[in-house]
Amino acid sequence: MDLIEIRGLRIAFERAGAGPPVLLLHGLLADSRAWLPQLADLSADFTVVAWDAPGCGQSSDPPESFRMADFAECVALLIDELGLESPAVVGLSFGGALALQVFDRRPTVPSSLALVSAYAGWAGSLPDDLVRDRRQSCLQESRQPPERFVRKWMPSLFTSRAPEELVDDVVHLMSTSFHPIGYRAMVHSLAESDLRHVLPTIDVPTLLIHGSEDQRCPATVSDELHRQIKHSELVTLQGVGHFSNLEAPKRFNTELRRFLESQTTSW
Repeated sequence: MDLIEIRGLRIAFERAGAGPPVLLLHGLLADSRAWLPQLADLSADFTVVAWDAPGCGQSSDPPESFRMADFAECVALLIDELGLESPAVVGLSFGGALALQVFDRRPTVPSSLALVSAYAGWAGSLPDDLVRDRRQSCLQESRQPPERFVRKWMPSLFTSRAPEELVDDVVHLMSTSFHPIGYRAMVHSLAESDLRHVLPTIDVPTLLIHGSEDQRCPATVSDELHRQIKHSELVTLQGVGHFSNLEAPKRFNTELRRFLESQTTSW
């Protein structure tokens, strides 16, 4: 694990491999460890960087007033500091919305986007009453010990067919990654973000990956992203849930690698 200072915050990240750069952005209640199968696979042919967002993993907590634009600026500065020239930006769930915000602020930075179980922000993709309920529930959880609520998340992240060992590993990851302040900042960021205006402006190749049994991000959300992003391809992974990169890593890596290799033939 490497560390760098950005905007007065300690940002932790994993870096592996050599080749065209790929930046991995994780979701809520997670950190760079959520990308371990991708770090192991893609690093054979790519320079892969997976960060711990401010308020996650080994990164320091941001101010609680941090919002999506602040997270996006940290991503952009991390790209600059690490010299990642025109990276492919891959974001899962919260990380997908963050990737959209990065493109909105710095459209010349990403060479391509891969949006996994992604929203155009909760406000941009979900009904108002569901956004309100999710924010309220998450804020209540943020004041509890993680062992009291993290396992309750699992049925919404994985199907019932997911291996018990995998589920236990993710419970451990989320429990040890829990920063109440960072979690609240990310929840508010998702709840307040409406990034629908970004979608028609995206002019780089974009891959959308959706699990057919995703309970947190309905298929209608991915369908709408696909409809609005003109250079997009939608891949549905059958029989998996929200964390498709962990529940079906071989299939996920095959699709992501195919997409990345199609964009980097001239690197």
